[in-house]
Amino acid sequence: MSGTGPGARRPRSTARDIERYAALFAERTKVMKSSAMRDLMALTEREDVISLAGGLPDTSTFPPDSYASLMGTVAANSCARALQYGPTEGLTAVKRCIAEVMAAEGMTVDWDELLVTTGGQQVIDLVCKTLLDPGDIVITEGPTYPGAVPTFCAYQAEVVQITLDRDGMRTDELRDTLARLQDAGRRPKFIYTVPNFHNPAGVTLSLERRHELVAIAAERELLILEDNPYGLLRYEGDPLPTLRSLDDEFVIYASTFSKILSPGVRLGWAVAPSPVLQKMNIGKQASDLCSSSISQYFVGAYFDSGPWEDYVRSLIGIYRLRRDVMLDALAEHFPREASWTHPQGGLFIWATLPDYIDTTDLLARALEEQVAFVPGRAAFVDGRGGSAMRLNFSGVDEDAIREGIRRLGEIVQEQVALYGTLTGQPAAAPRPRAATQPDLEPAATPAAPRLELAPVLPLPRKRAG
Repeated sequence: MSGTGPGARRPRSTARDIERYAALFAERTKVMKSSAMRDLMALTEREDVISLAGGLPDTSTFPPDSYASLMGTVAANSCARALQYGPTEGLTAVKRCIAEVMAAEGMTVDWDELLVTTGGQQVIDLVCKTLLDPGDIVITEGPTYPGAVPTFCAYQAEVVQITLDRDGMRTDELRDTLARLQDAGRRPKFIYTVPNFHNPAGVTLSLERRHELVAIAAERELLILEDNPYGLLRYEGDPLPTLRSLDDEFVIYASTFSKILSPGVRLGWAVAPSPVLQKMNIGKQASDLCSSSISQYFVGAYFDSGPWEDYVRSLIGIYRLRRDVMLDALAEHFPREASWTHPQGGLFIWATLPDYIDTTDLLARALEEQVAFVPGRAAFVDGRGGSAMRLNFSGVDEDAIREGIRRLGEIVQEQVALYGTLTGQPAAAPRPRAATQPDLEPAATPAAPRLELAPVLPLPRKRAG
């Protein structure tokens, strides 16, 4: 085809040409970050890569004939409505389902208190859109959910991260940090937390700290964004009350169908104090008008078809086994200098390597061996997490978990041996076990107001229990 004809394709822009658009970009684009998980999502399409990177439920467990039957029900009974716009706050049919899920975790909710969203991620975005001006402070755990970091950055927030240990966010440090910020004349807009089976750390906020956290919020009239997508995926231990069940005045509650049904339906929800929910509703109108009506009718048909809890119980059995397989594989293949958490539920294990190993660099080497994970720095905003990694055990089967951890173990062992050769020093011995030490990565003390991540607890070489 001629290069001058009407159908000619314009040449691709060079880097110099693209620079012409720089003056058009909003100021916030300078601080926007790409999501580490989304950058790695393309790997899940490659059959030759064992991806331990995504927060992926195993959707192959959902029966195809059930899916076909449910969509047939939607087509037969609600076709025209399913293909139409819906109310921004969500359809009554799916709100009823949400109320059932929340009741299973010990909460009651009025349907008027609910906002149906396009996945749980949209709740985080809408809360930021509603509450944050550039430079406002958000308090989170350190590490925090890697998918929240780009959202906070996009709204130009200043993120202050509080130490996370085996019992969740350190509420004593939270009090100290809030007092220091108050002395500086600064007041955070909200506290973001994943209390159950934390993403990425796998730990759970203790009952004592749950009460302490909501007390702190009430004293200072701070909002808490409780992100609870994994609460029903418990493999051991007793359930703990949600923060919202302890205080519905200062807690914005977020959850999703992604982990208990399917991420592909892209449906989550928020429960919030009425004035906050109204502003979030307006923000959602500007974002997408409404969430998918087809997905909402599908979820309604799914809940009508039988006990939804049966499918969740089947997932618990599958994921518990995969967690145990990964814990045993880590004990077999990772060096004694490494440590990792033992989650009671959820989808993730947080592993920490010797501090001379950078997991961002290690990922490039791992991809050569067709295995992927999320580097620890993706869960911080200040450069910490360099020797840590998030490992997902739900998205691949047991054989793939064993092989993926074996490959990673070989790479890590190579790094440990190389360090010993270069330094002329033997590899560091495991730290002595101490009941007062948490399970997470140590870090150098950063500048105030950011806080130091607590020391590592080396775990036993074989899985307990």
